[in-house]
Amino acid sequence: MYQLTRVCKPSRARLVHLGIGIRPPLPRPLPSRLLSTNALEPPKPSSSRPQIPTEPLPRSRLLSRILLVAKYTGLAALSSTFGILLLGAGIFIHDAFTYTNKDVHRVPVLPLALHPEQGGPKNLPIVRALVDDVEDDEAKKLLDKPKLVIVGGGWGAISVLQTLSPGDWHVTVVSPETFTTFTPLLPSAAVGTVQVRTLVEPLRKIAARLRGHFVNAKAVDLVMSERLLELETLTSTGNPQNVYLPYDKLIIACGSTSSTHGIQGLKHCFQLKTISDAQAIRRRILDNFETASLPITTPEERKRLLSFVVCGGGPTGVETAAEIYDFCQEDIVNYYPKICREEVSIHVIQSREHILNTYSEAISKYAEEKFRRDCVDLVTSARVSAVHPDHVVYTVRAPDGTITTHEIPTNFVLWSTGIAMNPFTRRVSALLPNQVHKKAIEVDAHLRVKGAPLGDVYAIGDCATIETSVVSHLLELVDEADRNKDGKIDFDEFDFMVARIKHRIPMAESQLQKASFHADNSLSLNELCTLLEEIGNKITSLPATAQVASQQGKYLGKKLNQLAKKREVLEANDIHDLDEAVSKTFRYTHLGSLAYIGNAAVFDLGNLSFMGGLAAMYAWRSIYWSEQVSARTRFLLMMDWIIRGVWGRDLSRL
Repeated sequence: MYQLTRVCKPSRARLVHLGIGIRPPLPRPLPSRLLSTNALEPPKPSSSRPQIPTEPLPRSRLLSRILLVAKYTGLAALSSTFGILLLGAGIFIHDAFTYTNKDVHRVPVLPLALHPEQGGPKNLPIVRALVDDVEDDEAKKLLDKPKLVIVGGGWGAISVLQTLSPGDWHVTVVSPETFTTFTPLLPSAAVGTVQVRTLVEPLRKIAARLRGHFVNAKAVDLVMSERLLELETLTSTGNPQNVYLPYDKLIIACGSTSSTHGIQGLKHCFQLKTISDAQAIRRRILDNFETASLPITTPEERKRLLSFVVCGGGPTGVETAAEIYDFCQEDIVNYYPKICREEVSIHVIQSREHILNTYSEAISKYAEEKFRRDCVDLVTSARVSAVHPDHVVYTVRAPDGTITTHEIPTNFVLWSTGIAMNPFTRRVSALLPNQVHKKAIEVDAHLRVKGAPLGDVYAIGDCATIETSVVSHLLELVDEADRNKDGKIDFDEFDFMVARIKHRIPMAESQLQKASFHADNSLSLNELCTLLEEIGNKITSLPATAQVASQQGKYLGKKLNQLAKKREVLEANDIHDLDEAVSKTFRYTHLGSLAYIGNAAVFDLGNLSFMGGLAAMYAWRSIYWSEQVSARTRFLLMMDWIIRGVWGRDLSRL
C-alpha cells in the first residue's frame, strides 16, 4: 500500500522563474472508504495526456536592434525608391507637356512696328509700336494702356516690376544688360564662392508677369516736351543706331558709377558694380597666383603679384577683402605652392578713421579687430593720390597734422569709394536748370524729378537723391504761412509752416523738432531764411544702398497702381497733382545694415548691433537668400554654398 503525502503547491511566479509551465489542477481526492488498492496505484502514462507548455527563451538585445535597424533601413530604401520613381515620373510628365510644337505661324505685327516713322528734334525713328504688341489677345488689351517706360534693371526697377498690377500699364524696360544682378553678393562671385549665373535673372522673365516688353538699349537723351526717350541700340552689323521711344510716364533707375575724386591712374583699377567687373577681378586674381607659382618669377615680383589693395573701407571694400582672405585660407593653401599663401598681403585704404564708418562704433571696432587677427593691413586716415600699373601711392595724415607719402607694390587695385552720375543722368540733370546736385538727380518727396513736367518723370535708386534744401521753398512757405501779410512769421504761423515743411520734405522732421521758437517772438524773412538754411544743412541724404532703391521702387509701384485705378475720376475732377491725390510722400524705413567680414558677419539694426562668427554668417546668408529675385536663384545659391563647403571654390580661369 502506498502512503499518501501532501505536497505544497509552488507559486506561479516561481514556476515561471524555473521555466516550467503551469499544470492544470489535479482532481480532488476521493474519500478513504472509496479508495481501493487499484486506485492507489500510480496512473499509467496515456497518449492523450496534455503536454506542459514552455515559454520561448528571450531574444538577445543585439539581435533585436539589428532587426529593428534592418526594418527601418528597408522602409527608408523603399520610400527613397518610391520618391525617385515619383520624381522621375513627374519630370517625364513635365517634359511631355513642355516639349510640344506650338503654332507660331502668321503672327500679327503692326505695320508701324516694322516701319517706324521719323520725327523728333533729331529726326530719328520713333518706336510707337513694338513687334510683339498684337501677337495675342492679352497683348492687344494693353495696346491702349498708358505707356510706362523704365530705364534700368537694378533694385529699384525690379521692385517696381514686382509691385505693379498686371493689365494697368503698357510696360517697357530699357537696359543695356539683359538681366538684373544681385549686387550684394558680387564680392563672393569675384573669388568663386558663388557662380555669376546664380546672381542674375533675365529681365524678360521678370517683365513677363506684366506682359511687359524689353528693349536692349542704352538711354542717352530725353525730350521732355514731346515725351520722347532717345535710345542707342546696335544693328546687326554692330553699328550704333539711335531711336526715340515714346512714354507717358518715365522711371529713371539706371544706377550710378564710382566717383573718381580726381585721382590719376584709375584706369588701372577694378570696380565692382556689374557681373563683368566680378569676372574681370576673378581672372586677375587667378592670373596673379598662376604667375606667382612659376619658378621663373622673382621673389620681388611674387610679392607684388600677391599684394591686393582695396581703396575704400565701406561694405563693398570690406567684403571684397574678406572674400580674398577666405579664398587664400581655404583654397590657395591647398592647391597652390605654400609660398604663395605665405606671401599674400591684403591692404584696405580708408580715408576715415575707421572702416564701416556708417555702421555703429562697436561694429567698426569688431571688424577692425577681426582684420588685424587675420593680418589684413588697415590703413586709415589715408588718401590715395595716384594709381600706377605696378604700385599705389597714398598719403597719411598724422595726429599732429604732418602728411607722409607711402607706396604699395601691387598688381591688383579695387576702387570702391563713393558714387557719381552716369552719362544719362548727367544729361538729364543738365537739361533742368534747377538741378544743382553733383552726384545724382534731385527729386521731391514724391520721387518726381525736379524741374520736369509734373508727374511725367520719376527717378529712384542710386541715380536719385531726395531734396534736403528747405530754403529753396522759402517764398512758397511764407506765402502760405504769413496769413496777416505783415512780412513776419509769428509762433502760430511758424507752427503751420513746420507742418508744411514736414509734408514737403519728410526727412526734415527730426531737425524741425530741435528748432526752438518762443511764443512771444516773431521771425523776419532774413532770420527765417537763416533758420531754414541751418535746418537743411543738418538733414542727411539717404544712402545709395539696395535697401533704399527697393523701398522706393515698391512705393512707386503702389502709387502707379492707384493712379491706374483712379485716373478717370481724377481727370474728370480736373485734378492736376495726381501724385498728391493718390499717395502720401515717400518715407524711408531703415531695416538695418549688414556686412560679411570673413567667416563672420555684422548687423547694424539701428539701436541694436549684432556681430559674431559662424552663427552670424548663417544669419547673413539667410537674409540674402530670402532676398533673391526668384526661386531659381535661391536654389542655385544654396547649391553654390553647399558645393563650396564640400569641394571648395572652382579654380578654373574662364
